[in-house]
Amino acid sequence: MTGHIWRNPLYFWGVEGAEKEVPSIPHKSPQDVWDETTASKAKMLPVGRLRYYYKWPGHGGLTWPRFRYWGTRRRALNIRSVYNPKTMRLEKTIVDKRPIWWVLGLLAFMLAPLAMPASFQNTLLTAGATFSIYAAINLCWMLIIGTAGIYSLASYAVVGAAAFGTSWLSINLGLPWWTLPLVGAGVGLVFGMIIAVPAIRLDGFYYALLTIGLNELCRVYALQSKQFGSSTGGLYGADTYIPQGWDQYDQSLLAYYACFGVMLAGLALYRFIDGRRLGRILKMAPEKREAFAEATGVDFRRARIWVFVISSIGLGFIGGFYAAHYRGVSFSIFSFDTVLLGLAMLVIGGIGRAEGAVVGTAIVILLDKVLLSTGPLRLILIGLIMLGVVLFLKGGLFGIKAQFRAWRDKKKSERRSMRAEKGGEMLPEEATETKDKDLLYWRRYDKMQREFLKTVISPELIEEHRKKPLGQHSEPLERLLLYFRRAPQNDKYAIVAVEPFKAYRIVALSGQRGVAPRIVEDKIYTSTDEAYHGVFLRRVQDLLES
Repeated sequence: MTGHIWRNPLYFWGVEGAEKEVPSIPHKSPQDVWDETTASKAKMLPVGRLRYYYKWPGHGGLTWPRFRYWGTRRRALNIRSVYNPKTMRLEKTIVDKRPIWWVLGLLAFMLAPLAMPASFQNTLLTAGATFSIYAAINLCWMLIIGTAGIYSLASYAVVGAAAFGTSWLSINLGLPWWTLPLVGAGVGLVFGMIIAVPAIRLDGFYYALLTIGLNELCRVYALQSKQFGSSTGGLYGADTYIPQGWDQYDQSLLAYYACFGVMLAGLALYRFIDGRRLGRILKMAPEKREAFAEATGVDFRRARIWVFVISSIGLGFIGGFYAAHYRGVSFSIFSFDTVLLGLAMLVIGGIGRAEGAVVGTAIVILLDKVLLSTGPLRLILIGLIMLGVVLFLKGGLFGIKAQFRAWRDKKKSERRSMRAEKGGEMLPEEATETKDKDLLYWRRYDKMQREFLKTVISPELIEEHRKKPLGQHSEPLERLLLYFRRAPQNDKYAIVAVEPFKAYRIVALSGQRGVAPRIVEDKIYTSTDEAYHGVFLRRVQDLLES
């Protein structure tokens, strides 16, 4: 070969049909091919390469203590134990760290009064007590909306009815403060059983309208009733657990920790219901899967009613404590504004999560109670936050992690598909799971070889093969034919004689003994040279599309 011309040695021997000179492609260094193939063409973005979990060392022959919450089969920590394939040592990973964050958050809330500035102590303590009460209410409400799947908007109606009932009993019959939550739980039981009856037949939007009407009915009745303080704006004078002889700071501190205890009771109730049998039953019958649950023998309707009634008892208990805390109750507990703020707390934090109810309550209370100096602007800010959560987040603030992981996995998949141009036809996950690493390097070499052979294909090379399918060829065409001949038997092209020396057809071999080849096309070739060239064109097309 001289320059870009290939000289056929058969021409000088006088072989028939052998051409003297054939155009050839310019020579390319194999090092250049290697550098171009191994260079990454994909734009690598640092989007969450790996999920890092700290690996705790094993404990030898000792068994890892698995503490479970009392009364449930739920473990405190979700721990995964695996053996490191390199060191063959036992390693433990904490998969779910939410219990740790719960402990740290509650501990910070307990110690917060020690770090409050003196000028804002009373404001912050009052806001903290209000936050705890509303967080307990929202936890019970979350059981109804999230766990039971009942769209009830009458939670504050139950709280208000229990608060008004216990306040009236305390004022007129002299009930002590410690009996008010218990009496309120009884009022919540009665209201819960009454409200739960329509939930058997109504669902979704219609039940929400019914409960809104019930809430408004309670507000109008209390507002027009002289017994419930229509002339004073509410019912006040109930017995309270806060000693009146203490100074203001001590009273605020006692109220802070008392309300914190109510919130802990609400958390315990949520875990007791959501993590046990009732919660597991209702998780089998989410929205649009109720028919499947019913077909498998799950009585999800009874489970929903039980959750609704138990949550109503909890709401009534909180209503009695509400009356003992504020020494009464006002009509604002029934107002539509209170219901909307409660919905904002649930939506911002995320429906179906206890942490969403608590954190959403904290955000709304911080804006509504602490930032009173901003006026109506704080309500607009709450509405904007709620609107942003609904538009851009799928599961509230605590759904950001799952939403980000889904987006990151999508980007990682896109990046890995682009990285396949660099590493051959085997993706990184497949490469790590393949035990025979020779297969990985063979695919990588095959990828490089295909990329090089694509540059060899030209109209002159195809014309050369058409003129002489068999025999000696130029170096580029010989490279290409050798690659085609080394292809595996699976789906390898061949020719079959329909009529000897007259008609031929292209088939694809199965690569399995006893399985006949399949016909690729219906075209009939009149000679073997035409059939060989047809096979060559098909192989070239597959190579260019690979």
